[in-house]
Amino acid sequence: MASSHDTVIFHVDVNSAYLSWESCERLKQNPKAEDLRLIPSAIGGDQAKRRGIILAKSMLAKSYGIYTSEPIHSALSKCPNLVLVPPNHALYKKYSNQLMTLLKRYAPQVEQFSIDEAFCDMSHTELVYGDPITSANRLRQMIKEELGFTVNIGISSNKVLAKMASDFEKPDKIHTLFPEEVEEKIWNLPVRRLFSVGRATERKLKELGIYTIGELARTDIKFLKSHLKKHGEVLHEYANGTAKSFLDKNSDSAKGYSNETTIPFDVEDEKSAKWILLSLSESVCQRMRVANVLGVTIAVTITYQDFTHVTHQRTILTPTNTTGIFYDVVCQLFDELWTGKPIRLLGCGASKITDTMSEQLNLFDTERSEKLKKLDGALDTIRNKFGNDSVVRASFMKR
Repeated sequence: MASSHDTVIFHVDVNSAYLSWESCERLKQNPKAEDLRLIPSAIGGDQAKRRGIILAKSMLAKSYGIYTSEPIHSALSKCPNLVLVPPNHALYKKYSNQLMTLLKRYAPQVEQFSIDEAFCDMSHTELVYGDPITSANRLRQMIKEELGFTVNIGISSNKVLAKMASDFEKPDKIHTLFPEEVEEKIWNLPVRRLFSVGRATERKLKELGIYTIGELARTDIKFLKSHLKKHGEVLHEYANGTAKSFLDKNSDSAKGYSNETTIPFDVEDEKSAKWILLSLSESVCQRMRVANVLGVTIAVTITYQDFTHVTHQRTILTPTNTTGIFYDVVCQLFDELWTGKPIRLLGCGASKITDTMSEQLNLFDTERSEKLKKLDGALDTIRNKFGNDSVVRASFMKR
């Protein structure tokens, strides 16, 4: 299938990344080892303490109703014989780097979106690789043969539709979703399947009588903006397949904002750790607001009592410098990273910095986002006038 589009974007998404990478590593070490992908298995927290959440699961685990982000104890109640493997973030980083190296060898331009996802600009490469589907099949096979795991590849003329296409049937599949295919392929889907529609937005849309992506696409844009502000306009573009998106040529920028602290005592409880992370988040976000910039990738760092050092990061859909939103992601990352061992150092930060013009594409709950920004603005005003210690959060006063 030759493409009639000037721009062709691939979204490459590793199937059950953490589980796949763990399986690959075990099979490299022992070719006779059981393949975790073929049994009920999952990557998760501490099984002995039954804490943490499911980070990735096999297809057989999924058949038991186990889902990503589900609490460990809940997953084990559904499947008592579930093989649970603790996360190994150093291993995931190694495999992620291998994937990105391969993609950069194949594609003219690559933008890493998360540890297991990337966009590839394959525009004007048909003379080298053939039509987009032929090219994607070639790339998919290269990854499988050279790295040992499978990916889904979504193909479109913009990043939003390419990402949605890669979420169609899995695993090890290729799907297209060009603008002219939007009505046929996604308009009948529930509105929650649209890229960037979370629970809060889904609830608001249903309150407006909008249940499918097609209904959203056909809704008057002024009506959407009156209820959802700029977010309504963005969703309308996504539903109609008209969103303009280009790869970020400065995606490798190392500039960032971070803060960390060595704790004079061993932190062994979640509440204390998150209280410290809230303080660090406030500092990082305040500095970004002063510089009039936003962070796209958020990271958490932990150093344990035995000086083991681990990090975990996530690229968020909308750049932010809002403390509440930043801290929500920091807490999610901490929950996924912490093994329960005593902590000596905690840190968090933002990288892949962009200017505040990017904030107009707000994919979070608009009303909550506006309230949090007003709170930050009020706190910044008071601190600028009377000093940083002039106002503190109530949660800090309770310590």
